[in-house]
Amino acid sequence: MDWRLSSPRFASSYLHVFAPFPQKDAKEIMCDACNSSPEFLTREGESRRGFLTAGAAAAVAAPLAATGFAGAAQAQDANALSETSLSESQVQSWAAFDTEGSFARHTITRRAAGPKDVVVEIMYSSICHSDIHTYKGDWGQQVYPLVPGHEMVGRVVAVGADVIKFREGDYAGVGTMVDSCGECANCVADREQNCLNGTTFTYGSEDKISGGVTYGGYSKKIVVKEEFALRIPPGVNLAGFAPLLCAGITTFSPINHWDLKPGQRYGVIGMGGLGHLAVKLAVAKGAEVVVFTTSEAKLADAKAFGATEAYLWSDEEALAQQAMSFDLMISTVPVAYDMQPFLNMLKLDKTLVNVGALFEVQGAQGMMMAFNRQSLAGSMTGGIAETQAVIDFAADHGVAASYEMITPDQIGAACEKVVNKQARYRYVIDMTAA
Repeated sequence: MDWRLSSPRFASSYLHVFAPFPQKDAKEIMCDACNSSPEFLTREGESRRGFLTAGAAAAVAAPLAATGFAGAAQAQDANALSETSLSESQVQSWAAFDTEGSFARHTITRRAAGPKDVVVEIMYSSICHSDIHTYKGDWGQQVYPLVPGHEMVGRVVAVGADVIKFREGDYAGVGTMVDSCGECANCVADREQNCLNGTTFTYGSEDKISGGVTYGGYSKKIVVKEEFALRIPPGVNLAGFAPLLCAGITTFSPINHWDLKPGQRYGVIGMGGLGHLAVKLAVAKGAEVVVFTTSEAKLADAKAFGATEAYLWSDEEALAQQAMSFDLMISTVPVAYDMQPFLNMLKLDKTLVNVGALFEVQGAQGMMMAFNRQSLAGSMTGGIAETQAVIDFAADHGVAASYEMITPDQIGAACEKVVNKQARYRYVIDMTAA
């Protein structure tokens, strides 16, 4: 599922959402460069600015002293190259030109990078079902050409003068949003996705910096504010980490908010792009995971992902045996369906969280929910700090999405396969092959 419900441009789409996060004014950031323990940074990152400035000065001074004029010339060449990388550029993308998903090459303009911007050369961008909902106009009229994509990972090729979080050569990810006011109560609480002054989503949203609309990850490069780029640890499966930027955070946020504990029973309804990550992340959390699917071929996959049990929706006897046995459930199904049979599976005072169906939900019976004081709740994407947390959690526990790699010319066909439930489980676009 996805996101843009809080945006004045819900006509432009919607989003998705991890780790027990204390609310605090500072963000905990790991220093990947020196592999040190976590340090706390303000939103402006003041505590690390001096460290990196000093380190950069020392790193530059030593080779210059040793190499003299040759080193100085090399430095000048490097500076010239860096300035070019920071300049406004024309970038190859793949855009939908209508509601039928007629994808074709399209050149877009990426803005010049400012002092707090990073430039990311996109290597992998995955297809989220919300991309399809958006270009089909399911969530309102769109501005075409539309360049979707909010699950992307790539290499940092340039950084602004005041950037402290990244260096050239680092890996970075960009998820469901690229800007917010940074000042309202929700932004200060690390809930940028709920910005009271309007979140800027990664594509199809009003671009408050450059004008027009934002363009997403079905492209070769993106320029993004430092605070909206996520650190991707070295050594991970980069393509498998791209889906964490939306599907991962969406399915793990409920685990954290409703405090799923090791050993508790967790039900996953629907096992597609979101659902398979819901299984993997909950298993890594130590929960007893049970999957409900309409696809018989996915029963074995669920067990392979770590689920202890897996059932078909059509198996009424098996479903009846699950009554009042779950501590938490999540529904990842993107369309409305009769939810009461699954609400019946909750223990007293427990919750079923919907992250799939975005409009009306069906079949919830007030009296039955009241009798057991059960809750039907909704959730979507998380803030930047929470998204970074799910990336770090996945790296620590060896979790990544299961995917099939495609090239940009296969985007349209892959989207149709997603609609027809043929994806196993994410299509990841190899942007390096373009």
